[in-house]
Amino acid sequence: MNETQHRFLARGGRPVDDVLAELEAKRAGDVRWQDGQVFGMIYNGGPSVHEVAERAARLYLHENALNTKAFPSLGAIQSECVGWTGELLNAPAGAAGFLTSGGTESILCGVLAARERAEAERGIHEGEGEIVLAESAHAAFHKAAHLFGLKVRKTPVCEDWTADVDAMAEQVGPKTVLVVGSAPQYPQGVVDPIPAIAELAASVGANCHVDACMGGFVLPFVERLGRQVPPWDFRVEGVHSISADIHKLGYAPKGVSVILHRSKALRKFQTFIFDGWLGGFYASPGLQGTRSGLPMAAAWAVIQHLGVDGYTELTRQTLANADQLRAGIAATDGVRVLGNGQYHLVAMAADPAVTPEVDVFALGDALLERGWFHDRQTPPDNLHSTVSNSNTGAIERYLADLRECVALVRNQRADDRSTNYATLE
Repeated sequence: MNETQHRFLARGGRPVDDVLAELEAKRAGDVRWQDGQVFGMIYNGGPSVHEVAERAARLYLHENALNTKAFPSLGAIQSECVGWTGELLNAPAGAAGFLTSGGTESILCGVLAARERAEAERGIHEGEGEIVLAESAHAAFHKAAHLFGLKVRKTPVCEDWTADVDAMAEQVGPKTVLVVGSAPQYPQGVVDPIPAIAELAASVGANCHVDACMGGFVLPFVERLGRQVPPWDFRVEGVHSISADIHKLGYAPKGVSVILHRSKALRKFQTFIFDGWLGGFYASPGLQGTRSGLPMAAAWAVIQHLGVDGYTELTRQTLANADQLRAGIAATDGVRVLGNGQYHLVAMAADPAVTPEVDVFALGDALLERGWFHDRQTPPDNLHSTVSNSNTGAIERYLADLRECVALVRNQRADDRSTNYATLE
């Protein structure tokens, strides 16, 4: 190996302090979520939540949940986290699930289970099955269809941004393996009509999956706070599986999520079992083989630390933040909130009744210059905010900057029209 091949790896290694100092320097351009200026991606439960997560993470930095016979503590951690999540989601006795690396893996597992069940029970073979979902459903369902050889039948949403059940009914048929609802959907934060969607799935013997990656650790506590929540969880007959992310508003570090099935019989369809090699019996509950014990242990510790009362208080503060944000946007000339979301997701678009119309992407750029980070969405062009406890104390500052930035970008249009929610190079 010649010297030019050592460009990325030092021959003699580097001192610990030097390595960590460079890592710290690399963070200089990252968003400042600690200041409450990021709407999404990182969820700050407060100092004690950080402490318990970090201490648990150190305990399980090297443990591997590939084989819970070697690490039975991780088997117990997984079982307990899934069980607690099941209680929140009103799962029946006998419900079963697994921890995954995040919402995308949970969704992939839900789709895979639906495909495998359809083949086993209805004779729908690989390449034949179909998924019916609204255009508001998460992109991970399309990724799952691409990976698992399924056709997507995508339908429009209603004027209130919820899934159009009549449009979905026209697409459901004998090859449907899965019908999808969201609680809430990500783009505008509204809850789809889950009972009607579950009925559609039942009419053809298909699975119904509820994507509650955003709502699984919010809506149960919203309900405890007395705010109305439409039916969405396992109390709805016909819901087969639900995905819920602990690393979102469950306030655990990345990445850990739950895929929960109504029964062990349904869960078995997502599990890969194989012994036709020289290594003996192999079983994998999700898409990963090796699974880090760190996020699992940190999630367990955060859930135990917060308890129902802790989550309820974090949710109360989140709702207060989101309500203040929605009201402030509504009071700002030139922008509006899309839909009638009542929880923690807010989409801000231009108000077409006001001229000149504000280019919200130019507005987003102006806000980013002041440290406020949003995701971009379209159609229509809008700025997306996932509000949480992280934004406590920052909403008033944000709204002041919003008003100033709206005035600054009048008659401006951003050249960059991209809506990246991605990791690309």
